[in-house]
Amino acid sequence: MTRIDKNPSGGNAAVSVRGLVKHYGETKALDGVDLDVREGTVMGVLGPNGAGKTTLVRILSTLLSPDSGAASVAGYDVIRQPRQLRRVIGLTGQYASVDEKLPGWENLYMIGRLLDLPRKDARARADELLERFSLTDAAKRPASTYSGGMRRRLDLAASMIGQPSVLFLDEPTTGLDPRTRNEVWTEIKRMVGDGVTVLLTTQYMEEAEQLASELTVVDHGKVIAGGAIEELKAKVGGRTLRVRPVDPLQLRPLAAALDELGLTGLAASTVDTERGAVLVPILSDEQLTAVVGAVIARGITLSSVTTELPSLDEVFLSLTGHRASAPQDATPAPDLEEVAV
Repeated sequence: MTRIDKNPSGGNAAVSVRGLVKHYGETKALDGVDLDVREGTVMGVLGPNGAGKTTLVRILSTLLSPDSGAASVAGYDVIRQPRQLRRVIGLTGQYASVDEKLPGWENLYMIGRLLDLPRKDARARADELLERFSLTDAAKRPASTYSGGMRRRLDLAASMIGQPSVLFLDEPTTGLDPRTRNEVWTEIKRMVGDGVTVLLTTQYMEEAEQLASELTVVDHGKVIAGGAIEELKAKVGGRTLRVRPVDPLQLRPLAAALDELGLTGLAASTVDTERGAVLVPILSDEQLTAVVGAVIARGITLSSVTTELPSLDEVFLSLTGHRASAPQDATPAPDLEEVAV
């Protein structure tokens, strides 16, 4: 494999992938994936179940060997320099991987020692991370007594013991309640603020919008789209016009007037009674002008007219033909001999 240090735009790339291929029998989990993650940013990787997201993370974290292609993380080749690479990365999988029989503090201390930290430094790092992740009060309790959210926070803390420069998060908030999910998001943002580069796989559209500066959408092992969130929304095309009359009783007459225009031929207007507005899809500024003209002609007084780009969920559906599904990657598990040691 070839070492890659720069992305095509010339900036520093913490993760660089070129033509990555991985087969499981007749199935191509990855089919020529190209990817760059800029230093100090969050790259969100989206895709339906079985798209190859987890396989990508396993290869980049040296747990799997690719069949072909090139990849580097923090300047280290994932095949030729796995030991050096493992010292500069952290990994949190879809499920907490801590030892449930050990107390939280001992989990972190053990990982520190496995990373060759001196005893004093391992103790200090365990104390520091328990405080940071609000787990100090539970430090001496077995991890088996922790709630799901506490275990996930402990798992994140474990991935940070070695102060990684690159962190891989594979569905990090799977199964968490909204409050705990927000706590995890806060910690991830704090890590990025400290200069950590994050590659995040997720099925939660809200999570991607909260955390990622750029997105890569994969389907059937191929990258089908990429860029900033607003860029992807613009690529999908179309806007939604939200028209709000002053009098809520005018909602349905307004919707009927707009439907008579036959603006897009794709979808009728939708009445949002909860927000007191009519939603109508438009594809051009001329159609927006036609809507305003129809409202004026009917003598309906408006309180506001706003336009909205497609939601990220709509972008996902448009690009992949699937709605975001339950957070689980259906990629087959690797054979033991394929796992790097």
